[in-house]
Amino acid sequence: MEEKVIVCRELTKRFGDFYAVNKISFDVNKGEIFGFLGANGAGKTTAMRILCGLSHPTSGEATVAGFNVYKQTEAIKKNIGYMSQKFSLYENLTILENIEFFGGVYGVPAAEIKERSDNLVRKLGLTAEAKKLVGALPLGWKQKLAFSVAIFHQPRIVFLDEPTGGVDPVTRRQFWDMIYEAAASGITIFVTTHYMDEAEYCNRITIMVDGKVEALDSPANLKARFDADNMDEVFYRLARGAKRSGD
Repeated sequence: MEEKVIVCRELTKRFGDFYAVNKISFDVNKGEIFGFLGANGAGKTTAMRILCGLSHPTSGEATVAGFNVYKQTEAIKKNIGYMSQKFSLYENLTILENIEFFGGVYGVPAAEIKERSDNLVRKLGLTAEAKKLVGALPLGWKQKLAFSVAIFHQPRIVFLDEPTGGVDPVTRRQFWDMIYEAAASGITIFVTTHYMDEAEYCNRITIMVDGKVEALDSPANLKARFDADNMDEVFYRLARGAKRSGD
């Protein structure tokens, strides 16, 4: 039986009479690449904030890495990594300084940080640039570094919010190679993306429309269900009836 690292049951977030997230239910398995899709206003950002321990739900139940989203948000934060489209490292620090700083923030023992930092810089092919300011790096390298830092403490789950926005197709492919490698090591990947070709890379996908989960399955099964050639067609058929915009 597969280990479930995220469990949601009827999870709801209401602001007054507005249901940003409306009774969503799904499970995510260990080591899975789980795509979380939806047009602007679908509610995916609100749902992700709850799962990251940054916001409390109005009702429903959910656990992340075995911790309750109501009562154990600090424990959730210690067991996850997070990376956003808006670059999250410090541009006025060097590559090594960023890695060492976030290693400390994530609670990696001081004795391990240097060795892990050296190994990471070598793996990324940035040994010669290790003392360069991050702000001087091309966007693609920044994003690959940000992902590497997000999993530096070997979290059980990493949340990626539009991680490849604005980077070129070759770098996007390289970034997804890193995602596959992380998933193979047992880290669960929870990713939002606007690129429907990237949705094809996920093991399973959920598509939200107006705060509700309208579809949840593998890309192949979703394309078969909607008699579609690609995920763009699936997404369009589900999202075209959306009434909301803005997230």
